[in-house]
Amino acid sequence: MQIINAPIKNAGVAAFDLDNARAYRQWRERRLAGYPTIAAQLRVPVADPRQLSEDELAALRDRVRRCNMAIYAIDPAQAGREPIRRLGRQLGLEHLDGNLCADEDSITALQVIPEGRQQGYIPYSNLPLSWHTDGYYNKGDQMIRTMLLHCVRPAASGGENALLDHEIAYIHLRDTDPAYISALMAADAMTIPPNVEQGVEIRGARSGPVFSVDDRTGSLHMRYTHRQRNIEWKTDTLTREAVACLREFLASDSEYIFRHRLAPGEGIVCNNVLHSRSGFDDDPAQPRLLYRARYYDRISET
Repeated sequence: MQIINAPIKNAGVAAFDLDNARAYRQWRERRLAGYPTIAAQLRVPVADPRQLSEDELAALRDRVRRCNMAIYAIDPAQAGREPIRRLGRQLGLEHLDGNLCADEDSITALQVIPEGRQQGYIPYSNLPLSWHTDGYYNKGDQMIRTMLLHCVRPAASGGENALLDHEIAYIHLRDTDPAYISALMAADAMTIPPNVEQGVEIRGARSGPVFSVDDRTGSLHMRYTHRQRNIEWKTDTLTREAVACLREFLASDSEYIFRHRLAPGEGIVCNNVLHSRSGFDDDPAQPRLLYRARYYDRISET
């Protein structure tokens, strides 16, 4: 099994220090050297998700070290929740986020649901899902560090994912104007309003930075949603310019944006990179079904 390139270690906090240009340049050079150019280079065939071989585990970790994400491919017949859970454990993923619409095992079945609690939430519809990182509305002590998305059944048409390493977004913004990074690291850069259902507040407003350095791992974390309705951005000029720059980049045809439509048995496992999904049309006899798992853990590199 081919390894994309030799692994690189996280440069740590120094690379994200705006006063340390030298550390940033060194980290940036290593990060972009040999970067994957197509989604197919992220794909790793897996024989048994419950027991990864040494080569399979090394290949998945290599892709994640390269660009914070990997695409695995297993026999669709092994698409149950438990095999996926066990695959995650071998990557150091143990602590699941039991979010509002998750099932009892904290894994979420994503499918079109026209009624019930999920009604009104775009992931449970066939509408396009704009750029975001998962859990951008979570509290800081419930940071979503990893997201796993597994395809059981694709839609009849559509449902393509776009994926962008959040470290690439950081590089683009810092290269454009380091002040943009300073603005987006402010503690009040982006506020998510309260979530109110039938007059009852089930989650309060959440303010926080877009970019932060994870205290636990020393890695870069991103909190973002492309939504414009009900999202409260800090009103200063620099923040508005930084957000506009990011939105322009996400709308571009950058070579760093991967596009892939998951086939049955394929899954994305990533350090919560930016991602979106196109709208889709379902086959009523075999509607689209994906499993999503969100973790407080970051993918283990060893």
